[in-house]
Amino acid sequence: MPYSNARPLAAAALSLALLSGHGASAQDVFDPATMSDSQREAFGEAVRDYLMSNPQVIMEAVSVLEQREADMQVQADEALVSNNAEAIFDDGYSWVGGNPDGDITVVEFMDYRCGYCRRASPEVAQLIETDGDIRLIVKEFPILGEASMISSQFAIATQIVAGDEAYKAVHDALMALEGEPNDAVLSRLADTLGLDADAIMAEMDSDEVTRRIAETRALAQQLQINGTPTFVFGDQLIRGYAPLNAMQQIVAQERAEG
Repeated sequence: MPYSNARPLAAAALSLALLSGHGASAQDVFDPATMSDSQREAFGEAVRDYLMSNPQVIMEAVSVLEQREADMQVQADEALVSNNAEAIFDDGYSWVGGNPDGDITVVEFMDYRCGYCRRASPEVAQLIETDGDIRLIVKEFPILGEASMISSQFAIATQIVAGDEAYKAVHDALMALEGEPNDAVLSRLADTLGLDADAIMAEMDSDEVTRRIAETRALAQQLQINGTPTFVFGDQLIRGYAPLNAMQQIVAQERAEG
């Protein structure tokens, strides 16, 4: 707080010190444990009068508090990413796109039924295409009900049965899919893409598909992720949708700090 704002409070504290009758310092008076009831009441009234005359101080204090909390959250998130780095960046099964040797890795926790994930999808694709030096990892994180789960099961089963290229095609199709992902719709989707629908659908309930989804959910819990989309940019956790220009700025910041 600037000196001009602090001065009236210091004067109030000194006045209360005089009321105590033993010459306590302003520092002592500010300690509630050393105040009498009358001193606390007088001090409270002085503070109230000051704040009523200078209400902008409240907003300044709120702004400082919010910034401190934001800084603490950033530090906490960086620690979470560091402590779970292997599971985030090298789990051995999540689809990897973009430039596999890129200098920045972007990880997206997504749900096919999430409106903001759908909104982000073309912007993430544009980020990867226009940059050329980003490694992208997709984490299947179905949290919005049965349709979400079925969609992720189908996508993961496609990756297991037909490989990464087929997974990407199915991923993009599911992200744009209107209506419910029932058996008929998924079978027709597989046929349209030239995939073995029967083999994929038989794999959907396999132990491997179940394991991958469970491990991603456990990782999300460790990272305190409870919504989609959530991104990891380098060592930063970005919770929620971020437009293309914001993502580009984050990537530039990561490179500058790297």
